[in-house]
Amino acid sequence: VLVAVPLFLLMGEIMLRAGLSDKLYRSLNLWFQRVPGGLLHTNIVSCSVFSAISGSSVATAATMGAVALPYFRRTAYSQPMVLGSLAAGGALGNLIPPGITFIVYGLITETSVGQLYLAAVGPSILVVLLFTLVILVHGLRHPLKLPEKIPLKVKLIGLIDLIPTAILILIVLGTIYSGLATPTESAALGVVGSIVFAVLSGRFSWKMLDESAKSTAHTTAFVGLILCGAYVLNFIFGSLGVPQALAKFVSGLPVPPWVIMALIIGFYLALGTFMEGFSMIVTTIPVIFPVVRTLGYDPIWFGVIVTMLVEIALISPPDGTVLYVLQGMRGTPGPITDVFRGVIPFIVVYILAIVILMAAPELALWLPRVSR
Repeated sequence: VLVAVPLFLLMGEIMLRAGLSDKLYRSLNLWFQRVPGGLLHTNIVSCSVFSAISGSSVATAATMGAVALPYFRRTAYSQPMVLGSLAAGGALGNLIPPGITFIVYGLITETSVGQLYLAAVGPSILVVLLFTLVILVHGLRHPLKLPEKIPLKVKLIGLIDLIPTAILILIVLGTIYSGLATPTESAALGVVGSIVFAVLSGRFSWKMLDESAKSTAHTTAFVGLILCGAYVLNFIFGSLGVPQALAKFVSGLPVPPWVIMALIIGFYLALGTFMEGFSMIVTTIPVIFPVVRTLGYDPIWFGVIVTMLVEIALISPPDGTVLYVLQGMRGTPGPITDVFRGVIPFIVVYILAIVILMAAPELALWLPRVSR
């Protein structure tokens, strides 16, 4: 199952170097630049689309940040909102299938990765809509001079640049959802597809492939080292009986299950302010998961909740990884607090999305049930 991780990362790296991500942003920009909020909407939507072929929040933020930030250097857009929208959009890389966190969670808890991907569809749409609402409100409160109206013909021609990305999404997610391929097999198909499009765009070279492979190997080694530690930790906790004892203690508490779940979510939100998201999930799930099962919660639903909490950790000040990635990519100097201020509204609505998912778990569970 873990072979899917480097394959999804490699696909995203090849796309970046083939210029497909730049075409994606320019094409979507034609449609959103006159909506209240303008280019900020393009940030969210382009990140969402790229997330469907990347699987990594950091890779999505870095890729789309490199493409988007030059567009804002001579505009009147609020720098905090520009950086905040890119951080929030980048974080979607883990939630929107094929997110890597789902693969790791599925491996640790022995939960179907395909079912987790299906469960993530509804929450992904909800989060994107909430992010769009934040930008819409900001755009109405701080209106900017609208650019010249673009003819419909030009917009439609611009959609041609979306074809490679759409085909890759269809290959990757279509084969998973239809049952034609496992996540690992679909990732391999995606890599082949990205190479084909790189050749067709005239950007393919052995040097480009070598650079993509090296970058992928670097990230994969990082993930592998953390997973290795997680398995050791899991074995030690299991041998000591910590999860079982904790589950027994929690199940005997005189409070409703939702109160305990709310405490678990609060624990993750607090942990995310000073701990890296990926490390957070692999070190806590071996202890928390048995408690969640004892409380009677669906492991697929909890997988989506945990992934959303990991994403919040990635954009939570003062230690969110994605925030520092974007700060390092800024063309104009400025304090890191710009990024912190810009991302706060998106964190608030992200937490709101988790509350909605707790109140309406069917938002995540209906699609896996229908597919069975």
